[in-house]
Amino acid sequence: MFKKILIANRGEIAVRIIRACHELGIATVAVFSDVDRNSLHVRLADEAFLIGPAPSRDSYLRIDRIIDVARKSGVDAIHPGYGFLAEREDFAQACADADIIFIGPSPSAIAKMGDKATARATVKEAGVNIVPGTEGEANLSDDDLLALAPGIGFPLLIKASAGGGGKGQREVRALEEMPGLLKSARREAESAFGDGAVYLEKLIEGARHIEFQLLGDHFGNIIHLGERECSLQRRRQKVLEESPSPALDADLRWRMGQMAVRAAQAVNYTNAGTIECLLDKHGNYYFMEMNTRLQVEHPVTERVTGIDIVKEQIRIARGRKLRYRQEDITQTGWAIECRVNAEDPFNNFLPSTGVITRIQFPTGPGVRVETGVYEGFAVTPYYDSMIAKIICWGDSRPEAILRMRRSLNEFRIMGVKTNIPFHQQLVGSLRFQAGQFDTRFVEDRFTLEDVSDDAADIAALVSTLVEHHRGQVAVSHIERGQPLRSSRWKWATR
Repeated sequence: MFKKILIANRGEIAVRIIRACHELGIATVAVFSDVDRNSLHVRLADEAFLIGPAPSRDSYLRIDRIIDVARKSGVDAIHPGYGFLAEREDFAQACADADIIFIGPSPSAIAKMGDKATARATVKEAGVNIVPGTEGEANLSDDDLLALAPGIGFPLLIKASAGGGGKGQREVRALEEMPGLLKSARREAESAFGDGAVYLEKLIEGARHIEFQLLGDHFGNIIHLGERECSLQRRRQKVLEESPSPALDADLRWRMGQMAVRAAQAVNYTNAGTIECLLDKHGNYYFMEMNTRLQVEHPVTERVTGIDIVKEQIRIARGRKLRYRQEDITQTGWAIECRVNAEDPFNNFLPSTGVITRIQFPTGPGVRVETGVYEGFAVTPYYDSMIAKIICWGDSRPEAILRMRRSLNEFRIMGVKTNIPFHQQLVGSLRFQAGQFDTRFVEDRFTLEDVSDDAADIAALVSTLVEHHRGQVAVSHIERGQPLRSSRWKWATR
């Protein structure tokens, strides 16, 4: 086993990895920018090193400085987390050149799957269905993309080749708006990933975003850990994830899982990764991209499978064989994750900065919180606005929803604005509780005024009666819009 690991990241994911390392008896090294001196990941690590000023291009994206710290501190391996350098093949190669193990896939796999255009061509050759778009062409010029766009058809998406998370992505409805959107997409991709290359992909309207978590070892074994439902997004950024997906039955889950494994096998994939798919209204599914890293939403898979993905990453990187076969993987219960961001949901979700003066995290049965903040922590404008993830598990989806509603109500934070009111309304909406949504639901058919108190009570009650209180409570019909004579919550739990 490794003796010391450097975590080339910050925030809640750095904290998550540090804790996994400590549970395995591995010493940790943190890196930080000058505004992160007092961050939680710095406090928890065994050693910590300053790598530069606040802008990520001068700190967390500096491969040379991170490798220098790794050499000085004598680490055996580097874990990149997600974002920043996690999907950069040159970083993985720099680790190899320095005789340091990169806890992730090989540089060649990152190159093939990390570049989304190349990934599409690679998996198509392996017999995997892909969303129509530019195929096999990398680093196309704006003129090239403008010429190819009409053949793909509108609406379409401009997508960053080098990374994920919705960064460097723009929706295009007409050719005349493409030049400006190409410019802004390239600028954002360059800032987020250090690479401004983009490609085009047909926009499939009314689709759901389904992803499969994968693990692969160095002995050719690749398995999936089931799916995550990631359709609830705002500005192409996921806001809520759950596992399993309410849209999949056992047969569809099996077929999509086999497709995901086949796509990973096309590049002899090792370590943790995610195959992202689109599922249309007719049950057709398509490979969209592969994220060659740990995902933000990995805890929901951990909760329903009982597998610690970060620890498995470390074991695989050390050369261990997978401890699981596909037939060993089962999903128990239901898990939901809400991303709590420092932003104002009542002012177009503008980022909110400041010092957290008070914070009270939710606790109780089935509740897990991942965070990198504390009372007195300063939220700055330099990095991603996410400050915590709430993960709630239940025996059934209704129970997980009920626990999430409770957790959101318990969460208290002062000093910055957060999107907790947004999540409260979203989780309380009838459409969410019925599982009737797609990737456009949040932006096109949901507002903070959508859910009245009565409607939220009704929705929660209906969901509860469907499964959670099977055989305990029965009701024939509840009509929306009818006045409530008393609290339906109290009535349902008598």
